[in-house]
Amino acid sequence: MEVEAMEDEGPSSHSEFPHTDNLQLAQQVAACLDASDPVENVFVNKEAVDKLTEGLLSHYLPDLQNSKQALQELTQNQLILLDTLDQEVTKFRECNGLLDLNSLFTEAKVYHNKLVNIRKEMIVLHEKTTKLKKRALKLQQLKQKEALEKEQQREKELERERQLIAKPAKRA
Repeated sequence: MEVEAMEDEGPSSHSEFPHTDNLQLAQQVAACLDASDPVENVFVNKEAVDKLTEGLLSHYLPDLQNSKQALQELTQNQLILLDTLDQEVTKFRECNGLLDLNSLFTEAKVYHNKLVNIRKEMIVLHEKTTKLKKRALKLQQLKQKEALEKEQQREKELERERQLIAKPAKRA
């Protein structure tokens, strides 16, 4: 068939351009396979297979290598982005921690103010109790003085009554 005929032809006039030679071989093989006659026992020259393989590889390999390199770059960029994202997440967690600290400081300030107010109230209460104690002491002293004066007054009255009571004269 035609494939066997190609084997006998040897190098074509386009051997200077191996890609076109491979392309022509591929087209001829494709034409043979597309023929409506069923193909039985197709014998292909090893050199033709090698040339077709080389052509196929030379045609697709650079694109595949470029794609591989692009995928490696993308993977590296993804890793960098993941690291950056992890750092940002850490920063957000720290910010949330700072917000918690701020709320704790605010709460501590509120309780400090409450303690200051309680201390002021205790000082005021202490001053009032001191004044009340002094007043109570003065009142107690005043009552004792009044009681003493009453007692002295009563004793004077009793003494006066004793002096007013007629004394029997002594008969001599």
